[in-house]
This record gives sequence, structure tokens and C-alpha cells, in this order.
Amino acid sequence: MKALATGGDGQLARAWAAAAPAGWTVTSLSRQRLDIGDEAAVSAAVARLGPDVILNAAAFTAVDRAEREPEEAWRVNRDGATHLARAGAEFGARVTHISTDFVFDGRSGRAYRPDDRPSPLGVYGASKLAGETAVLAAAPGALIVRTAWLYSRHGANFLTAMLRLMGQGAEVRVVADQIGSPTAAASLADTVWKLIEADASGVFHVTDAGVASRYDFALAIAEEALSAGLLSQAPRVVPITTGERPTSAARPAFSVLDSTQTWKELGHAAPHWRQSLRRVLAAMSALEGAARRRGP
Repeated sequence: MKALATGGDGQLARAWAAAAPAGWTVTSLSRQRLDIGDEAAVSAAVARLGPDVILNAAAFTAVDRAEREPEEAWRVNRDGATHLARAGAEFGARVTHISTDFVFDGRSGRAYRPDDRPSPLGVYGASKLAGETAVLAAAPGALIVRTAWLYSRHGANFLTAMLRLMGQGAEVRVVADQIGSPTAAASLADTVWKLIEADASGVFHVTDAGVASRYDFALAIAEEALSAGLLSQAPRVVPITTGERPTSAARPAFSVLDSTQTWKELGHAAPHWRQSLRRVLAAMSALEGAARRRGP
């Protein structure tokens, strides 16, 4: 069986390829190799590779920059998703599209279920929601997976940003009034494969279990990284409000996703986010240790 992953140099596509079950061959294409906003290029790639499954992990995810560059955000997040879904439908590939908690406004008093009415606050969330709608219209059997607060050792994400700042000995100021569920890319990748193999379709929510504020997440990173030997001293983590760090784009204050439907479908729950974080940092520590033993 063959699979195609877009956004091939991103953290999710990397994790998804690494987690491929036996019998699957994954081709990952970076943006440099496949611009999903180019309809002709998408159609040609899908026709040439003949995948059984397409994972759309490509997205314009720079939330603040999307407010300044809305045309590009819509070109990738809506139009690119449309092109992939149409190509999948034309060439017989099942489509899995990755979406986001930012399709909600964060004003709910409970975790968001897949059938809750979306209400995005900005360009990023609106363009991702439009991508969901376009994918389901072009490929009615598609799988939409919404996730949140994704991190790994690869690329630019909250974990790598915190480790960089903490390693510099800087005081880290982190908002304490944004609540969500930190989700390891490896954990998400594993669940996406299981949903694909279960022939799931429609909209599913997938995050690691538990909730945290950004401040809680940063504190946990500091504690676990110190324990894993990735930091030489405990950094100072200071809680602040969202208002103390204004941004171009509004963030949902509460974007916890209810993954109950997913765990019922698969018969088990996700690991707690702190367990996943510990595993990611342990793996990073092991890699650093191996690099030191190899020497320059």
C-alpha cells in the first residue's frame, strides 16, 4: 500500500512516515517539491505516485502572519486542501486532512465536540475551516482530524521555542490564560494511522489526554528537560496574561477538544500529555548523548 504525505518536512509528516504500519510505503513531499496551492502540480503528483492514501499535513500555520498575508493563507489552507481532495477523488486515493482547534472561538465552557458549531477568530482558523468544508465536498469519504498544540523535536513549535529560550538562561514569560491539550506529533501520527486503518471518515478530534495552560506546559517542559539532562539549570517561568503579550491574531482562550468519539472508535484513550512530553524529551536526550559519544 502506498501513501503520500504533503508538508513532508514538517513535524507531523515526519512522525507519520516514521509510524507507518507494516506494508505501507510513504512518500513525503515538502513544499519545495509540491506546492499544494498549484492545482496542476497536485494532480500530476497524485497521478504519478498513485497513492492509496493522501495525508494533507501541509498548511499555512503562522497564525499572526496569516493576518498580514491572508491571500497566501487561503491559497494553502483552503485552495490547497481542495486540490488534494479533488485529486484524491479523481485517482482513487482516500484523503486525510489535518485541521485545528483554531476553528473554534474558545468561548465554550466545555471541551469542543466534532459536531459543535465552529466560529474562528481569525484568518488562520477561518481558512482551515474552509479547507475542511472543501475537502468534505470534494471527497465525501474523507477523514478530517482536528488537533491542537502540536509539538515535537523538529521545527518551530512551543517545545523547541521554550527549550531554546530556557537554554539561554532567559526568564521565560508565558501566558497562563490560554487552555488546551499539548499533543505530541508522534502520538497524533499513531492515532491517525489507526483511524485510517479503521476506515474512519468524517470529523474526528485527536489530542493527547489532559489539559494545561501555556504556562503549565512551559513549567512541565522546564521540569522534564532538567530531569532529562537537556537543561543545566532550572529556568524561571513567569505567568502572564494574554493582554500582556498582544499579537496580531486573537487566540482562543479555551480550545480543549473532546476526543471521546475517537477513543470509542479505536477502543482506547490517548496518553496523558505529560507522559508524551516525557517520552519526547527522553528521546531528545538520547539523541544528544549519542551525538556527544560520536564526537565532532
